[in-house]
Amino acid sequence: MVSEHMRLGREFYQRDTLTVAKELLGQRLVRMMDDGQRLAGIIVETEAYIGEDDQACHASHGRTPRNTVMYGPAGLAYIYFIYGMYYCLNVVTEQEGFPAAVLIRAIEPTEGIARMQAHRQGRPLHELTNGPGKLCQALAIDRSLNGCDLCTSPWLFIELARQDEPLIAASRRVGVRGDTLARERPWRFFLLHNPFVSHQGRAPG
Repeated sequence: MVSEHMRLGREFYQRDTLTVAKELLGQRLVRMMDDGQRLAGIIVETEAYIGEDDQACHASHGRTPRNTVMYGPAGLAYIYFIYGMYYCLNVVTEQEGFPAAVLIRAIEPTEGIARMQAHRQGRPLHELTNGPGKLCQALAIDRSLNGCDLCTSPWLFIELARQDEPLIAASRRVGVRGDTLARERPWRFFLLHNPFVSHQGRAPG
């Protein structure tokens, strides 16, 4: 099991969402399986969703049973199902009562790769986790983990792993709907030149 001092704490997630989205890059996402095996990878791509004014955010129409975890304390896992096929993992940020979260879009696999490949029907390494649905499938993340506390959960958490200040690029978020502002905001962040990023697009302008 991870030493507690290596796990990102509540104060990390309670900050401004854009800051958290950028500083999650280079940290290690860990999924502990029931048999004790660690599945893990370095976070290489994130997206920020901030408040009811953000029309791309699930909270744009207010609080619902689906999005209620977004209004909870920072550090909770908000997991939803899309397209009838994929789960997506988000990390709740900022202060309780304000709906904001960071979507984990891609990781670079580092531990338990053979198990991840089994979960992904033998996909090659570069296709294992280069997208939000893919990484959830590879790490066996589903709605049973929705609302779990990344600061205390034994099954899902994020470890401090960043060694140096990485080269970070930004772009528009991928596949979002809403008004022009929601579609144009450069709130997607990724490690520049990392082969496990899902899209390599640059920021507008």
